[in-house]
Amino acid sequence: MTGAQLAPRLSLTDLRGSPGRRRRETLIRSLFLAAAAVSLLISALIVLTLVGRALDFVSRVDLADLLSVGWLPRRGYFDIATIVAGTLVITAIGMVIATPLGLGAAIYLSEYASPRRRRALKPIIELLAGIPSVVLGFYAIAVLAPAIVQPLCGSNSIFSMGAAGIGVGILITPLIASVAEDAMHAVPMSLREASYGLGARKRSTSLRVVLPAAVSGVVAALILGVSRGIGETMVVSIAAGAVGGSVFTVNPCLPGQTMTAAMTALATGSDQAQIGAELAVPSLFFVGLLLFLMTLALNLVSERFVRRVRRGY
Repeated sequence: MTGAQLAPRLSLTDLRGSPGRRRRETLIRSLFLAAAAVSLLISALIVLTLVGRALDFVSRVDLADLLSVGWLPRRGYFDIATIVAGTLVITAIGMVIATPLGLGAAIYLSEYASPRRRRALKPIIELLAGIPSVVLGFYAIAVLAPAIVQPLCGSNSIFSMGAAGIGVGILITPLIASVAEDAMHAVPMSLREASYGLGARKRSTSLRVVLPAAVSGVVAALILGVSRGIGETMVVSIAAGAVGGSVFTVNPCLPGQTMTAAMTALATGSDQAQIGAELAVPSLFFVGLLLFLMTLALNLVSERFVRRVRRGY
């Protein structure tokens, strides 16, 4: 009698495992499915609420007030261009500050720092990302505005979009540095060795080999920083000024208001008054919908770009 004949025959039921194990696996799978369904449901309800209340605001407000002299909810003027321009100006200033600092820190940690020094500095940089934004807001008006913005602008006001932009730049620098460094560190060492073998210096290898190879992760880090800058609230609410409203301006030396700061002012009630108060809360949902669409567009552009330029090694 052969060994195959002596071996016990296994049925399909035996291969499925014990009934208790199958019940536990089914329960865990159902719990994960329920968690995913609840998250999708909550997201859909948020979007539907924003769309419904935003349409209610548009139907009740005069369209001329959406392109008026400025964002002045106390007077019933809801110029969307004012807060969008303020958001873009502050985000642009923040990216001008954060891009060279963040990428410089990422290149140093990935290419120049020793493994021991990288292990020591990387957690410190990531820890900086956890600084409360309200702290950076007060730092912007107490230190950055008097030391940098006022001498450059020749102004005595501590509130300006420039101070808020610098504060936002400091806030998003660790985020860009951490994500970009992870992308550069993932580049295979064989590419560096090939570059060194051709006689390239470390600077040329870092800028012409490693950085292009990690371009998808670097661009993702920059777009993530832009999204973080657009959605920042406390720094711009404290340092940008213009709590009661703002006229249209793109001058960083002047106070301005962003979309998130306008939402904060409306949500806390500081911008509500007798005139136009009935439209204050619906305008909050309209601004929130615009902010959601802007961040969604950035994420879609980032994902599409990363998929196009991603390289497999």
